Amino acid sequence: MKLNKARTLRIIKAALKEDIGPGDITTASTVPKLRSVKASIVANEDFLMCGMEIAEWVLNAIDYSVRFKPQVADGELVREGKEVAFIEGPARPILAAERTMLNFICFLSGVATGVRGFVDKVKDYKADIYDTRKTYPLLRYLEKYAVTVGGGKNHRFGLWDQVLVKENHIRTSNISGKKDFLAQIRKQVTKNVKVEIEVENLEEFKSIVVEKPDIIMLDNMSALNAKKAVEIRNSISGKSKKPVLEISGGITLENVESYAKTGAERISLGEITDSVRSVDMSLEIIA
Repeated sequence: MKLNKARTLRIIKAALKEDIGPGDITTASTVPKLRSVKASIVANEDFLMCGMEIAEWVLNAIDYSVRFKPQVADGELVREGKEVAFIEGPARPILAAERTMLNFICFLSGVATGVRGFVDKVKDYKADIYDTRKTYPLLRYLEKYAVTVGGGKNHRFGLWDQVLVKENHIRTSNISGKKDFLAQIRKQVTKNVKVEIEVENLEEFKSIVVEKPDIIMLDNMSALNAKKAVEIRNSISGKSKKPVLEISGGITLENVESYAKTGAERISLGEITDSVRSVDMSLEIIA
């Protein structure tokens, strides 16, 4: 996934407005207007880098004369003590941008680092790690970018780009049963829109798999039942495309490998975007 600069700048400008407001009164009161500085962004722990372009765009959104020289690239493993970027230019905009810039790259590097942990656990299997819509408001686009930097893949970006039928849809509709619901959906959406449906047990799965939706989500199933679902899916005869199976719910670093062994193609989890620990980086003025 490549970042769209215009879209990212809208997020950056909103973040800067939130932090700076009408002005950085501390810096304006104490730092000479013409003062120039050199600074480094330094890693205070090991992590996977994410957000180098964003850091530069934050700085340049305040003052385009600030020079930003990345020392590492997104997706690169950074060791504690490493200089990740060199910055040079007017002191006032650098100080004003500092916290917003660090907030973005520390958080996104945390996402990428967490994802890489799961990706490494399943690297010997066919399963890919997918994100979900469990993201922070207005940051989904950037979080999903960080997921790809970590080696994961993106699930739907919103309610508009893929059908995902969940239990609450069934309960609040006038349609009885998931098979009928699936038939109704197919009448309403175009063929290029993927249709995914959630099942909670093997009985539901058996009734849905023969209808061949694009994707079936195995929600909160044990690894044993997920393996049985894969075997049932694989036994379906015919030349038409068989549903992709996605395991979701209750996935942890400790058990993700056991789910990957089932043969399912996808493992999705909200933890990689909604329970993120930001990594530790700091800005140091060096001259």
